[in-house]
Amino acid sequence: MKTGFHYEKHLPHQQQAISSILSVFHHANKQDNDKGENPTLTLSDKQYQDNIRQIQSQNQIDKTPDFSNILDISMETGTGKTYTYTQTMYEMHRQLGVYKFVIVVPTLSIKAGTEQFLKSDALKNHFRLDFDNAYGQTQIELYVVQSQKTKKGKRNNPMPSEIIRFVQADNAHKIHVLLLNMGMVNSKTMKGEDSGNDDSVLLKDKFSKPFEAIASTRPILIIDEPHRFDDSNKTWQSLMSFSPQYILRYGATFNDRFKNLIYHLSAIDAFNQDLVKGVTAHIQTIDGDKQGKVSFIDSDGTTAIFEFDKQKFHLNKGENLHKIHAHISDLYLDNLNKTKVVLSNGVELKKGDSINPFSYSDNVMDMMMRHAIRSHFDNERTLLNRADKIKPLTLFFIDDIKGYRDGDKIAGSLKNRFEHMLKGEAQKALETAEAGTAFYHSLQTVLNDVSATHGGYFSKDNSTDDEKIAQEVSEILHDKESLLSLNNPRRFIFSKWTLREGWDNPNVFGICKLRSSGSETSKLQEVGRGLRLPVNEYMSRVKDGDFKLNYFVDSSESDFVAKLKAEINQSSEHEVGYETFNDEVFDKIKSAYPDVKKRLLMNELYELGAIDDDDNFTSDGFERLKRQFPKAFTVATLKNGKISDNKDQSKTKAAVRVGKYDELKTLWEAINQKAVLQYQMDEDDTLVLFKAFLQDNQQRFTATGISIQTQKMIKTADNRIDFQTQTSLENELFEPIVTMGYREFLTKLAQKAYIKISTLHQAFFELKDTLDIRNFMNDDTIRFMLSGFNDYLLAHSLSKFEVGYQKISSQVHPTKLTDKQGKALSEIDISQDWGMLSESETPLDSFLFDKVFFDSEIEHQNVTDDEIKEVVVFTKIPKKAIKIPVAGGGTYSPDFAYIVKTSGGERLNLVVESKGVAGESHLRQTEQQKIRHAERWFKTLNQCQGIEVKFVTQFESESIKKIVEQALY
Repeated sequence: MKTGFHYEKHLPHQQQAISSILSVFHHANKQDNDKGENPTLTLSDKQYQDNIRQIQSQNQIDKTPDFSNILDISMETGTGKTYTYTQTMYEMHRQLGVYKFVIVVPTLSIKAGTEQFLKSDALKNHFRLDFDNAYGQTQIELYVVQSQKTKKGKRNNPMPSEIIRFVQADNAHKIHVLLLNMGMVNSKTMKGEDSGNDDSVLLKDKFSKPFEAIASTRPILIIDEPHRFDDSNKTWQSLMSFSPQYILRYGATFNDRFKNLIYHLSAIDAFNQDLVKGVTAHIQTIDGDKQGKVSFIDSDGTTAIFEFDKQKFHLNKGENLHKIHAHISDLYLDNLNKTKVVLSNGVELKKGDSINPFSYSDNVMDMMMRHAIRSHFDNERTLLNRADKIKPLTLFFIDDIKGYRDGDKIAGSLKNRFEHMLKGEAQKALETAEAGTAFYHSLQTVLNDVSATHGGYFSKDNSTDDEKIAQEVSEILHDKESLLSLNNPRRFIFSKWTLREGWDNPNVFGICKLRSSGSETSKLQEVGRGLRLPVNEYMSRVKDGDFKLNYFVDSSESDFVAKLKAEINQSSEHEVGYETFNDEVFDKIKSAYPDVKKRLLMNELYELGAIDDDDNFTSDGFERLKRQFPKAFTVATLKNGKISDNKDQSKTKAAVRVGKYDELKTLWEAINQKAVLQYQMDEDDTLVLFKAFLQDNQQRFTATGISIQTQKMIKTADNRIDFQTQTSLENELFEPIVTMGYREFLTKLAQKAYIKISTLHQAFFELKDTLDIRNFMNDDTIRFMLSGFNDYLLAHSLSKFEVGYQKISSQVHPTKLTDKQGKALSEIDISQDWGMLSESETPLDSFLFDKVFFDSEIEHQNVTDDEIKEVVVFTKIPKKAIKIPVAGGGTYSPDFAYIVKTSGGERLNLVVESKGVAGESHLRQTEQQKIRHAERWFKTLNQCQGIEVKFVTQFESESIKKIVEQALY
């Protein structure tokens, strides 16, 4: 049985990053070297450049590459960079035979986290058990170089033992990883210049310096957080001493200084694809706060001069800034010189810098703490009452370390005030908690021992001999699993702002910033500690909730949301360029301009000189196309509701007119019934379909892989022996990528496509003369066949084969409109898949909600235009609320549900799909097919549910009034 975190495989955004790295080495020559050394991977300049250009084109990246050996992978915080580069090492070992890597991280805290991750049994078991033996028994052997403390009278070892072990390791069946932090890279030890290195230890009989010895292994260098390794500083020069074959840089922040960017998962992608939590900011404001600042204006090295409200104040070292402003508590002038001052909280001010006095008020701090505690218990109420319980954590950033660590000895200390608030809020929450629930038990745990619910980590804790503090630090820094256990009462963490880098926890749902970070930092980096999606009590990642990180700041950061949104949107403020007029370009145009015909458009572009004979854009061709179809090439923006200010949340809420729901109830419950799709075909039919799919896609199967380098012994003219190297380029000598045997390939494909192995084998056998699948047995082929055949099934269903539906017994509630008891919700959050809010309009009286929202103009008209007297109530159906299964594995959800009553008392249940196009012929084939599936489903529903539901499609020229009239008569 596996223990620890349960890692997910094949997450698309991670797999795309891994695939992008591996694609760089298509057609690479692999030359084996001496034992203990990586094989040399070489490509011609043209091949290397072609590979990078092709990857950038596929990933829609418009950054100009420099074609150096540096490959950049940009992934937003919280999306799994460490996991991604770990699987990349496994894949490079499996596909390319590379087995020696050097990982360099900027800080000790990141190093500790990386070491814990790579050494964990959970990770080892994941790669050993979860990939159908793709990696066999391959494991990572980790070598962690620690700083050497020189003891009095003794010299250091001439070379760190872990470096010796790494260099000498020659087991190519393992992945050998050397882990270093920036400080170690820059150390005299690595250069071989410390007092202990007398050149007496020689690795490989010639290397006495660690840099040289490591370089001899021909490593692949992985750099984490590349913005910390500027290529103009000494650290970068030291890294070059490793002579890495290739450098893989993984980070969220590159400061736009890319070398060869081959994969980019932007902040906006991460938020919009729900790969991370959303963020809600809570800004503590104070009546009378005029945003006045205390400014440092001058110093003579002994006395510092501050200014507030046009008055000057002179302070010496050790004096309290309370002298300047009554709201400043326990903030002292710690140090100064003629150009800057350092405050007791570590904040450094240069001349002209200022602070907000209200940020240092105990009253403000208390209000923020209370608000954060309440928010935490609100989260617990929801998350602990799930079937798969999630334990939330809240993080407090403080400066008053003494008030926390020595709080029991200080009257009115931070610790005492926090525990008093915590106990009061727990008692209050207990009054409304349901007895016997996990939340109720959690509150009782708090009240039984308030002190056990919180812990802290500060840098000075590293030298403590207090066992209780040592346990706190161990849990917080090194034992995430223990901290997340439901049996562990600790859920509140206190630390200094410096914890923000190199530490995170997936279950942080609240960050309370009781003190300023001291400088203008990236807002994305600030929230990064809590962006990861949470894990449940079984240590499995949870993706099915609208999770939000609550972020608490004071009024000095009233623009926090605006800055965070701007930063996220800026990450996508580059337009994607295209070199060729391909299907992707046309699909963008077709989505925005449905009437455009591809052949006519291509002819027009050719005649205008925008594309050439090979459909490649001319120098200004793509720009001309964008001007002609501007709506097709708009830049993505942040999805509504992902980043919000808590005071604005009411604007995204719409009240449910509960009385009207009673009229809708029967129809709503009927269309929320669950069903399974049944393919009405046998294995012979499946064989015919799969063969037809393969034949239609034969051109997609091209020989791609690693070419073979052959070294032949020859005799020279002077009778000496030499070796001649040849690289095969002819197709018949080319070695395509084959990463598994035929049986394994069939088994994997059969399991994922739900097709019998015998059927797959027969299809490949019958097509062997035109498609030899033995040349393409790899995971990419399986992924393509799976997605491609699913698309093929949808396209040819109801023509080449029939489908049916079988209703299954399952609980209908809760739904998007009801709770688990079937009771109508009092309000809904419009941002959760309901549409765009129009605050300036009023909906029709028959609309179920009190606000107007929609996804398209035709929907907009339905909600606001022409009251129809026969309509009793109607509702918009949110995306993915009603999941009607369709062939190929997808689902479909219509747009509106209407209850219509005639003057004669007849009742009509009407479900409408609204399409803003002229007619059915203007719909894409997939949309047409999904609508036909919906027609089949509602026919089945009418037969088995005892309710008559009429399903119709509304097009651009048809008013909803006309649709209702036609449905009635």
